[in-house]
Amino acid sequence: MSATLDVSGVSVHFGGVTAVDDAHVSADAGSVTGLIGPNGAGKTTLFNVITGVQPASTGTVTLSGNDVSRLPTYKRARLGMARTFQRLELFWTLSVLDNVMVAAEQAGDPSPADTARTVLERVGVAHLADEQAGSLPTGSARLVEVARALACEPKVLLLDEPASGLDEAETRQLGVLLRGLAAEGLAVLLVEHDMSLVMEICDTVSVLDLGRIIASGPPAEVRAHPLVIEAYLGAA
Repeated sequence: MSATLDVSGVSVHFGGVTAVDDAHVSADAGSVTGLIGPNGAGKTTLFNVITGVQPASTGTVTLSGNDVSRLPTYKRARLGMARTFQRLELFWTLSVLDNVMVAAEQAGDPSPADTARTVLERVGVAHLADEQAGSLPTGSARLVEVARALACEPKVLLLDEPASGLDEAETRQLGVLLRGLAAEGLAVLLVEHDMSLVMEICDTVSVLDLGRIIASGPPAEVRAHPLVIEAYLGAA
């Protein structure tokens, strides 16, 4: 059975600089896959390639068996790909409900308000529906961004540092949510620096260093890999 998302041989060159070098990553329905590595390793660049923001120099991106490598972002979204961003990208002057309704409407949902309220309830922020997005603390805003992505009914959810700015309780809540989404059949791929979260919730972890995948496998196996210890996790 093929992976819901399969990234094969992706490289990105900016002039003489190689940001991503022959990367291979996959995400399966019902699983959480982590993508980790030092700052500047190429994680967000790879996310941008997967979602169509950045063209790849080489390689392919396949979604549910369809090669989407040359498709624009909006067409990938229509085929079942949704993401959040390292820097929050909400519509700050709109209400929380309207933020999520925008996504549902763009996805062609016939009942965008109902869908918006359902996904806000799913991520635990339905009580904030009438609040202006710009008034939210970081933890709540990140959950609203996840809700907006879910309103598109994706097959693959890509999250770029979703725990950034969250406190310990909010991070635990996020972990429970992501495991729950995977249990419902979603393929989740996340870039994250919180190693406790990654090791707790991920089924598979891939490690990028200087644009190359240096290790991939179950969290415990990856954590013990000598190259990972050297490049990212440290000896402790």
